[in-house]
Amino acid sequence: MDSNPQSPNPQFPEPSKPGARDGESGREQDHRLVRLAKTGDELAFAELVRRHERGAWRVARRLVPSDEDARDLVQDAFLRVFVNLEGFDFKYAFSSWLLRIVNNLAIDSLRKRRTAFSISGDDEDDPEPGLMDPKALSPSAAMEQTETAAEVQACLETLAPHFQSALVLRELEGLGCMEIAEIVDATHVTVRWRLHRGRKLFQEEWERRARIKQTRAAEPGGGANKDAARFVDPAEQGPEPEPRT
Repeated sequence: MDSNPQSPNPQFPEPSKPGARDGESGREQDHRLVRLAKTGDELAFAELVRRHERGAWRVARRLVPSDEDARDLVQDAFLRVFVNLEGFDFKYAFSSWLLRIVNNLAIDSLRKRRTAFSISGDDEDDPEPGLMDPKALSPSAAMEQTETAAEVQACLETLAPHFQSALVLRELEGLGCMEIAEIVDATHVTVRWRLHRGRKLFQEEWERRARIKQTRAAEPGGGANKDAARFVDPAEQGPEPEPRT
């Protein structure tokens, strides 16, 4: 018997932590964690959630209208991951599989919400996909301008879900076309076409809103001019009118 009551019991070593190993890539670590999670290792699954929940939420938030919707969607996505771990294909990155689930859930949600918005099917008759028009305004370029992120989001929300998700993943998340193809379960060529078409539609909507702003600003006493007048220095507005007697 151990005479020192403070010493750790050698029969109960501390459980190993599922952290990164030397020389292990992020993809390799994810695959190892998936294998552990398949055996019922809760710590391994918790580590997968910790590593990927922020990125999943960021993508979800770009596609659904509120923070709460995004949180619910991500929770649902991880639940589906847990239930379907046995079906995970190790030739793919775990992040791509997770984002595919997030993307599919978001598109389903968008389609249910758009009861008053009909999506035209004419896009199927468009010409073969080509390279991006260098003059087209992309969402990331718009973000760099003085317009707010809310206006960019509003333009994105006018697009059909498959265009919206492709632009979010490429322009705002910086993913490559091959990885996007894995996430949205489409070919590389289809993704390039969606990006090409989506950028053009985004640009048209952005310019339409800009024209409306210009029209309102030009109206006497209307639009932004009226609001801006509240912040003009009183000294620049001329003398105060004489009080009536």
